[in-house]
Amino acid sequence: MASGRWLDRATQRLPVAVLGDGAARRLGVKAPGGKVWLAGDGLPGAWYGVIGILRANELVPEIDDSVLVGGPQAITELGGARTPSTVCLRTHPERVREVQEVAAATADPAEPSVVAVSRPSDLPKARSETDTALTGLVLSLAGVALLVGGVGIANTMVVAVMEGRGEVGLRRALGARRGQITLQFLVEAELLGLFGGLAGAALGVVAVYGYAAVQQWPAIVPPAWVVAGPAVSVLVGMVAGLHPALRAARMSPTGALRSA
Repeated sequence: MASGRWLDRATQRLPVAVLGDGAARRLGVKAPGGKVWLAGDGLPGAWYGVIGILRANELVPEIDDSVLVGGPQAITELGGARTPSTVCLRTHPERVREVQEVAAATADPAEPSVVAVSRPSDLPKARSETDTALTGLVLSLAGVALLVGGVGIANTMVVAVMEGRGEVGLRRALGARRGQITLQFLVEAELLGLFGGLAGAALGVVAVYGYAAVQQWPAIVPPAWVVAGPAVSVLVGMVAGLHPALRAARMSPTGALRSA
């Protein structure tokens, strides 16, 4: 308690400051003990000794870019308001509800209704739940798209086998083995999956960056996801083309040539 009262008196009477994590990095301050120059609009400003650097705060990220000084210095030397606009409280997790109920009346006993009390600790939870829901939705849509693509490749390969019966019969008559026929159609199916995956990945990247540019949002597409799309498409193509390829390999040379 004694050290806390001393720190409070120091910030009230001396030109000292506490830097947020982001502010310290931008100012190049790595440890307490240095000085930073602070000035308000139209005011001469002064040097402030750095007595502390806060850790990165996920709950109240605006503090990371802030410089905290004592009330008198903020009012007289930096042009700050006499009444604080925001008060941050830290309490025990089991006492959050009780503190939330009395915070407004404590901050402004005359008009507690004009004080907005928020609970930033709920924001990371809500953000995590939103990210999980969106990720699940995107993965579900991707699964449906892969299923539709696989069915399309399977139908294409069945048609290719039916139309290529003459070629299959001729190759078998010339000595081609069943494994070679199977490999031929599997490669064709995998190429269909590869080209479809590359086209889908390219369209997805263009759509993401295009929408982000229109909304003026920063956008990052992980390269691993861009590579994973075509790779999964190749696997889907192989699975979808396996049955038609085996069907082609089981054709007898005379039956294939006769039906061609």
